[in-house]
Amino acid sequence: MLSINAVHHVAIICADYSVSKRFYTEVLGFKIIAETYRSERKSYKLDLKVNEHFQIELFSFPDPPARGSRPEACGLRHIAFLSTDIHGDVAALEAFGIFVEPIRTDELTGKLFTFFADPDQLPIELYQK
Repeated sequence: MLSINAVHHVAIICADYSVSKRFYTEVLGFKIIAETYRSERKSYKLDLKVNEHFQIELFSFPDPPARGSRPEACGLRHIAFLSTDIHGDVAALEAFGIFVEPIRTDELTGKLFTFFADPDQLPIELYQK
């Protein structure tokens, strides 16, 4: 039996580093832990603090391939964040001009949820805590 007990981070590759950095720091409000430019790879790595236990690693690479299809491509389907105020969070995202799908109710849990996308169209879910 493995001793895994939590998710540490999710890695995201973006097409436009400055646009995605702004989205994840200014729109979603994640704090920067470290920002590194790796000249040999022409690549940025931005470590973002989501909470005390979870991070996002935002990478840039020259000419990354496009994402397969949304949202049913093989591989990572979407990332989901817990929200303590889903209606307030939707309003805040919309104030930034971000399209947010209508809020729905999870038929299995009764919790509210919705989706929006990052600048590269990565699906992001807000899920009621």
